Amino acid sequence: MRIVLTGGPGGGKTTAADLFRRELGEQVVVVPEAASMLFNGGFPRWEEPAAVKAAQQAIFHVQRNLEDMQKAHYPGRILLCDRGTVDGIAYWPGTDKRGFFEFMETSVEHELSRYDAVIFFETAAAGGMQIEGGNPARVETLDQAVELDRCLQKTWSRHPQYTLVPNNRSFFKKITMGLAAIEAIVERLRRERQS
Repeated sequence: MRIVLTGGPGGGKTTAADLFRRELGEQVVVVPEAASMLFNGGFPRWEEPAAVKAAQQAIFHVQRNLEDMQKAHYPGRILLCDRGTVDGIAYWPGTDKRGFFEFMETSVEHELSRYDAVIFFETAAAGGMQIEGGNPARVETLDQAVELDRCLQKTWSRHPQYTLVPNNRSFFKKITMGLAAIEAIVERLRRERQS
């Protein structure tokens, strides 16, 4: 079972994944966010369009390979993916975002089908709230975070098992809603697989 936790910067994805992992223990494994791993590890973050495309290509393949490695190493566990292969579309340079999937030699439909469910954590920036959150790889302004969130929401919402966790002034309430959504999806997917 592969569930992606996604959304704009500062949405609570990583916190929700960690809390759910703690709740379910060995039933779940968290696939870390590839972009944070790369950028926090010293991968260059340049703004030239060709450099952005190269970085997104690296992130895409690392994300896909991390997911596949975790699935192979933990075959019976639920994979909670902190972002997914579709996320790079929001960071793709220019206005024609379709070029992202062509560049990666895949399609949005194929990438969406890799996941059993999508839980979208709307960015806190949508409510005008700060998004620092302690991730040094996060460099977006509030306006950029909202724009990224919209692009991601537009793409991920095409998934048949899409759930939106809207922004909330209370981070605790938002995370509680997110955890309830994860739990409901896991239970539903388990029932479907048993029948």
